[in-house]
Amino acid sequence: MKKLFVLLLSALLLLGMGGCGRTMDDVIANEPSFLGIVTKVTDRSILVSVDESSDAYRSCREIWVSLDVEMADSMTHFSIGDQVVVYYDGMILETSPGQVNTVYAILLRTPADRESENKG
Repeated sequence: MKKLFVLLLSALLLLGMGGCGRTMDDVIANEPSFLGIVTKVTDRSILVSVDESSDAYRSCREIWVSLDVEMADSMTHFSIGDQVVVYYDGMILETSPGQVNTVYAILLRTPADRESENKG
């Protein structure tokens, strides 16, 4: 009986672990997001000027977004002027500017005009 219990428990744990892996498609379909333009870049975060069409704009016009993202295939290197979509847990800290610490993914929507950055 004890062996059966251990076997069932092991099977449940294995099944539970297999169901935890999320794909980028799952994140895009199910998590809150906002659109914005990168205005500052640091080693650990980006400052995003939130697009007026995004629901997050009602809370904050600018949001610091952590680059510690959960999805391995998320982009983490940005330039000022990049237009991005940030997928997060829905929590925006009420600081000035706002902050998002639980970030699932950041997708580049439109790259900054690199041509004008290279002109002297």
